[in-house]
Amino acid sequence: MRKRVLIVEDDQDIAHLVALHLKDIDCESETVADGRAGLERARDGGHDLIILDLMLPGIDGLEICRQIRSRSDYTPILMLTARTSEFDRVLGLELGADDYLTKPFSILELVARVKALFRRMEALGSQEVLAAQAPIRLADLSIEPDKRSVEVRGEAVQLTAKEFDLLLHFARYPGRVFTRAQLLDQVWGYGHEGYEHTVNSHINRLRSKVEQDPARPRYILTVWGIGYRFSEPSFEEEEPQS
Repeated sequence: MRKRVLIVEDDQDIAHLVALHLKDIDCESETVADGRAGLERARDGGHDLIILDLMLPGIDGLEICRQIRSRSDYTPILMLTARTSEFDRVLGLELGADDYLTKPFSILELVARVKALFRRMEALGSQEVLAAQAPIRLADLSIEPDKRSVEVRGEAVQLTAKEFDLLLHFARYPGRVFTRAQLLDQVWGYGHEGYEHTVNSHINRLRSKVEQDPARPRYILTVWGIGYRFSEPSFEEEEPQS
């Protein structure tokens, strides 16, 4: 089935190039060059993906992202930014962007990430995933997959879309060790050498939100020289990592 993509980008050359290449993977693209118009079209719904520039006239991409994520319906967001600081990228992810690319970017990489987002959304809607929506509880941590909600010690924890996906992936495979490359492929949907820092930064932010003492985690554990694993139910008997 053809996917509908909203491209909110004020550089018409970039918008046209992106739309042209998305057509090759059977996407129907709509381009908008203004932030306010982009927000209005996003609110109208009916899109399978929003490709959102950070710097826009009218309303910037961060505010658009924040307002889209305040709604109950969920549309994946791929953010484009010419800014190179980690702060801007992290802020976009914190506000709910599913992924980001820094300009100038490779069209092949953009298409690969778009495909990955589509695969993940299709998986979330599949019967296999729907059958695995039972709540997951471990000590003080509670995860409700169908509601995409998390509580720690009875208090709601606000996670970004990717942080939730990462935590849920870990929790579904307690005790299993994942390398950073495996997490990139299985949670982000792509694997690129040099992007392991993306996993590290998400792990650090996730620990700061769900661990009582992030410096001595009890849920998301480091397996030195390999990657990470999620605690097994008997973890209360283990000593926290130092």
